[in-house]
Amino acid sequence: MHNSSTTDTLEDKVSSTAANETLEDYTLRYAPHSFRRWSPRVVAITALGGIAYLADFSIGASIGMAYGTTNAVLAILFAAIVIFLTGIPVSYYAARYNIDLDLITRGAGFGYFGSVLTSIIFASFTFIFFALEGSIMAQGLLLGLGIPLWAGYLISTIMVIPLVIYGMKALSKLQVWTTPVWLILMVAPVAYLIHQEPNLVGQFSSFSGNEGFKPFDMAAIMLGAGVCLSLIMQIGEQIDYLRFMPAKTKENNKSWWIAVISAGPGWVILGAIKQIIGAFLGFYLLTKIPGVNTTEPVQQFNAAFHDMLPGWIALSLAVILVVISQIKINVTNAYSGSLAWTSAYTRISKHYPGRIVFVIVNLAIALALMEGNMFAMLGKILGFYSNFAIAWVVVVATDIAINKYVLKLSPKEPEYRREMLYDINPVGMVSFIAAAGLSIAAFFGLFGSFAAAYSPLIALTVAFVLTPVMGIITKGKYYIKKDNDGIKEPRYDAEGTPVATVYHCVSCDQDYERPDVMYSHQHSGVICSLCKTLEK
Repeated sequence: MHNSSTTDTLEDKVSSTAANETLEDYTLRYAPHSFRRWSPRVVAITALGGIAYLADFSIGASIGMAYGTTNAVLAILFAAIVIFLTGIPVSYYAARYNIDLDLITRGAGFGYFGSVLTSIIFASFTFIFFALEGSIMAQGLLLGLGIPLWAGYLISTIMVIPLVIYGMKALSKLQVWTTPVWLILMVAPVAYLIHQEPNLVGQFSSFSGNEGFKPFDMAAIMLGAGVCLSLIMQIGEQIDYLRFMPAKTKENNKSWWIAVISAGPGWVILGAIKQIIGAFLGFYLLTKIPGVNTTEPVQQFNAAFHDMLPGWIALSLAVILVVISQIKINVTNAYSGSLAWTSAYTRISKHYPGRIVFVIVNLAIALALMEGNMFAMLGKILGFYSNFAIAWVVVVATDIAINKYVLKLSPKEPEYRREMLYDINPVGMVSFIAAAGLSIAAFFGLFGSFAAAYSPLIALTVAFVLTPVMGIITKGKYYIKKDNDGIKEPRYDAEGTPVATVYHCVSCDQDYERPDVMYSHQHSGVICSLCKTLEK
């Protein structure tokens, strides 16, 4: 049954748990029609549940305190517009073709091994933000229950493991049921505070910040935007849910588009609102309780709840909000991180250890960052990371929107299978390295202090311009290695919907739908994309 020249069956390579696709959530492959049983609404709510993180409040407070309200709000809005626009093509592509950002990146300019680099960048995003959210929860446990920070870091890490193991099936239930509670706890104290102290809004709007910038200062706006733009990578986590969208039909066309836009690029609308609220609450803390860390969300909401309710109730609700938020986002961080690490490791090693192994790896790295008090360096870490994130997402979004749909330099429909792709596509790789390299050089001051503030804009502009230029220079020849995968039936129908015909893989002895298979002369039969990945 099995060919000795390739890997053994998945059951031989990994434990029975790891071989279970219900647990693996189609880590390295197309999410099949047979698994995608959720409605557009449930997928959207599940995806949006992942943006319950409180780091937005910290980010808003940190840039508000530094650069003043006007500059901070403009920075937040500038970043939100960029994130929304770049999120549209990648969200559509993920939901339409039911693949994650790594599989999209392979065929959208980077090549089969080129996207390993971007998988590692995405994995880095997930453990950085897991550490930030875990730190925020530990601060809540310290304030509310007196639990030492080191123990709070450990608790916030361990508690997400049972939920993450069971993937989309468990996460969809968690996010749907906790979202209403989270929204009420987040909105109520802020609305009450504004109602009780309307003059506070006027004082907040004229706040000039601590670093001496004037209102409408472009350098301050770009410095603030650089921190906010680190969140551009959140679209990868949204896509990890959007790939489970049902097929788009005439009947569900409206609800499908509403779900894709709201849960894809639309996440940033709520994100921007949270950042502005964070800046407002930071200012409120500064005026009411000088000396308290204004960037800690638990302190922000504890103070706001205390204006509305008696002491112990206020503190309890603030801690509950922090815990719910941390669970909602960190199950997503751990889940998406496990997918990204597994994808990179499997392609490099030709060995599939199972997604659960990398859940533990991701959590271990995040825990180490928490214990090292990375929260104290929030702005610097995110400002540096955003250069990589902007470069990657803008390259992929530009490749899809312009190189595929406008210039038609590459096939409109995605390709991610090993034998069909070149190892490296210079279109994405050159554009990404140039954009990230120049922006990081600017970030560290190699082009002078003026350019340092504009490093996010450099990453964005270079990636946007160079991607189509490289496509034209290479004439699109490095997107697809060969046109025919050996099977007569097309992977997508006339409307571009993935074909659900089932084929049997002769290597692992499992059934897979048409987009995930190809004919192998070496095996004298049909083989799935994962077995092709594992081939030595």
